[in-house]
Amino acid sequence: MEYVRARGEAASRDIRLLPKAHLHLHFTGSMRPTTMLELADKYGVHLPEALTSGEPPKLRATDERGWFRFQRLYDIARSCLRTPEDIQRLVREAAQEDVRDGSGWLEIQVDPTSYAPLLGGLIPALEIILDAVDAASRETGLGMRVVVAANRMKHPLDARTLARLAVRYADRGVVGFGLSNDERRGMARDFDRAFAIAREGGLLAAPHGGELSGPSSVRACLDDLHAARIGHGVRAAEDPLLLRRLAERGVTCEVCPASNVALGVYEKPEDVPLRRLFDAGVPMALGADDPLLFGSRLAAQYELARKHQGFTDAELAELARQSVRGSAAPSDIQAKLLAGVDDWLAA
Repeated sequence: MEYVRARGEAASRDIRLLPKAHLHLHFTGSMRPTTMLELADKYGVHLPEALTSGEPPKLRATDERGWFRFQRLYDIARSCLRTPEDIQRLVREAAQEDVRDGSGWLEIQVDPTSYAPLLGGLIPALEIILDAVDAASRETGLGMRVVVAANRMKHPLDARTLARLAVRYADRGVVGFGLSNDERRGMARDFDRAFAIAREGGLLAAPHGGELSGPSSVRACLDDLHAARIGHGVRAAEDPLLLRRLAERGVTCEVCPASNVALGVYEKPEDVPLRRLFDAGVPMALGADDPLLFGSRLAAQYELARKHQGFTDAELAELARQSVRGSAAPSDIQAKLLAGVDDWLAA
């Protein structure tokens, strides 16, 4: 069912002017398609038609073959990033896109091991990324920080190395530690020590869960990794007790509606359980995930909630507040953004 707004109800507020925080954006996936095409041409990277057609590729990752195809496209796109200048361009453009969409705070997620071979090693790669984030933040005025993410397809010892590195750079802009890739592979508990290292070092725990796998994946993130935020988490909607637990603990779910549909987790935008999570009191932060592959950025996620799920402007404003409160932004930036949300609603 698609909701129709009653005549006279305020629906003219521009979503792009709504201050919000963006907590679920992957590094390579944030790249502009035009930038990918330019870099591919520069380095002689052959791009498959799925990345050159001008339309988001047709993906369905609910089976292993579909996830493999998604990951292959992502890896090809990442191979276009080869120099510090490429990294700087990607981060600058991601910040520009977020500012255009009304974001006042961005936590971009990255596994620096993916870029280390071409950037001089793991430590130089992370330093290049953090320098680029700092420069883009100063240039655009957008608050930006980094969530370092381990790959659950790799050995848990690799995750511990990344966690120690992330803690080491907490004073340079790393605010969180994540766990990404196919959640159907690798048990969350195998990474418990890595997350303990990150938490003890003052980092926010934000693993992926509850997207390709069901509620048990979310529970594992809570029980084994002591997550403060869950990347996705939408499948928690299938378990009322789990919803209550997330709401009572105030664990923010980084929900990415467009990617949920693109990857086949849900058939249609109206099937994404935004309303169920919202009504249960589960905090949410809408995110774009990988705009390069899914074709929409941050503001479009709010438009989806408005158009397909009947969220009023007051409810969209509350979603924006939840994104800010779930962020690692300093209290003064949070206060400024929350005041801006009130101003947007009062307009």
